[in-house]
Amino acid sequence: MQSLTTFAALLLATVLFVPWFKRAGLGTVLGYLAVGMLIGPSGIKLVRDPDNLLHTAELGVVLLLFVIGLELKPSRLWALRHSVFGLGALQMAGVAAALAGVGHYFGLSWSAASLVGIILALSSTAFVLPTLAERRELTTRYGRESFAILLFQDLSVIPLLALIPLFGTGRPTDLTHPGVGLVLLVVIVLVGRRVLDALFAHVARVNSREMFTAAALVTVLGLALIMQAAGLSMSLGAFVAGVLLADSEFRHELEAAIAPFQGLLLGLFFIAVGMSTNLQLLVDQPGRIIGLTVGLVAMKAVVMYVLRRVLGGSKGDARMLALALAQGGEFAFVLFDVAQAHRILGEVQADRLTLVVALSMAVSPLLLMLGDWLARLEAAREPARPFDDLPDESSEVVIAGFGRVGQIIGRLLVARGVRFTALDADADQIDTVRRFGFKVFYGDAANLDLLHAAQVGSAKVFVLAIDNVEASLRTAELVRRHFPDVEVVARARNRFHANRLMDLGIQRQIRETLPASLDMARWVLETLDDPPDLAAQLVARFARHDADLLARQQAISHDEKQLIQSSRDARAELAQILEDARLAFAGKGKTRGS
Repeated sequence: MQSLTTFAALLLATVLFVPWFKRAGLGTVLGYLAVGMLIGPSGIKLVRDPDNLLHTAELGVVLLLFVIGLELKPSRLWALRHSVFGLGALQMAGVAAALAGVGHYFGLSWSAASLVGIILALSSTAFVLPTLAERRELTTRYGRESFAILLFQDLSVIPLLALIPLFGTGRPTDLTHPGVGLVLLVVIVLVGRRVLDALFAHVARVNSREMFTAAALVTVLGLALIMQAAGLSMSLGAFVAGVLLADSEFRHELEAAIAPFQGLLLGLFFIAVGMSTNLQLLVDQPGRIIGLTVGLVAMKAVVMYVLRRVLGGSKGDARMLALALAQGGEFAFVLFDVAQAHRILGEVQADRLTLVVALSMAVSPLLLMLGDWLARLEAAREPARPFDDLPDESSEVVIAGFGRVGQIIGRLLVARGVRFTALDADADQIDTVRRFGFKVFYGDAANLDLLHAAQVGSAKVFVLAIDNVEASLRTAELVRRHFPDVEVVARARNRFHANRLMDLGIQRQIRETLPASLDMARWVLETLDDPPDLAAQLVARFARHDADLLARQQAISHDEKQLIQSSRDARAELAQILEDARLAFAGKGKTRGS
């Protein structure tokens, strides 16, 4: 009963506090650690013995490594080989060497200092990737490089877990000698794929989701326990299981089956780590702990920045990459625990380093904020890039915004032999599309002088394909006011954007997702056994009704109450229109049949 009460308290504290950290931009990992510190021995002492919870929750790390293994399709790893094994290996080697040197200076043996340096060189995948996704920076250059480096670090955890026992002072028994584990690992790699495929094919024939989930858990835990019995780590066994199934037809279903268990247990693992964190060290040695934390973050950031600059990265990308990866990683908690268990590190040393890693993760959001501030400061100091010189000849078409939409229109015009002038305010986007042979000019289309230089007044059509709604509306207003004879064809992000464009007198506007959505709806109706002609008619009726509704709602678009009521009335009206169309189609079918 006591353990059930403790588990309920853990879940309650998680539900109450972790969302606050998420909304504050601090990440869920830090939230879990804070919950553990709050209710553990260093906090309100709701849980006094976190070790039992930690042993169970370590299965979260095991399942995480299984999922990482599932993602490692050989084709994907080959495509990322230069970034992963080039930049990733360089980051690990450079940072680990610097930290090992500092560790040895402060009294660690070379073997212990090297191990600590490698462990501290790891960064937090669980923090960095979700944070970059929220900031929409995963597709930037530094975002892609961060992903590659983190992938290499995650791969490095596996050999680290296998090699740490070799640094220990205990002697292996005949059963747990590393050679036995390596032989067993080779056997599993050679025969494991065929055995696992046969297992999951058998389970799939039962067509039971519960059986499939059970088979997935048995696979992960079974291989993990076999590796542990052979003297290697459970995480290595789970990772091998994932890699063996990476190209399997069951990969996505496996990932879905494991995900709930992985998320819950990984959260509990971080809570247990938070409980185990010795906050008394921060009280007793505030200067040393804070100094070590600042030193760790600063050294990782400086080494990464220098390495990236030496390899030719820009200042901005190198700075953001260095700050994003400057914290310690979640696998450090596992690795320091293993190092302590094999007597490579003492208890106080392991506790101190674990606390430093947790504090470095706590300051990670502040580091990214610092990077944003430095980028704004740098941009304010640098002179703005001048607009490109535009051609003397006028074009029939001027395209403002040469992203996804503008490029499709431009490609069609090129194929048709129509001359056009393309403008875009994103310098990086321009550099990218120029490499593909497009002639695009840098400039803000919301600038009247630029519009005159582009000779918009001599054009027949002005294509407004700017992604940003406010910039699009500013440009539309300028064009309508100063070039009223030019036909404007506009891209709208949503209904609100479309209404604002209509307020400016632009009737030829289309919401960017509407055509694709209508085509998908037609396919859905056909899949539901509607005849293709009927599906096409229903979609056409819907499109006409939607256009009429948009026009009717333009006058009330600023009155939310009236807009909601109008939309409710329109749903009933649309249902009747589609039902009439269906009955008319059925009537025509009967007439033909008779």
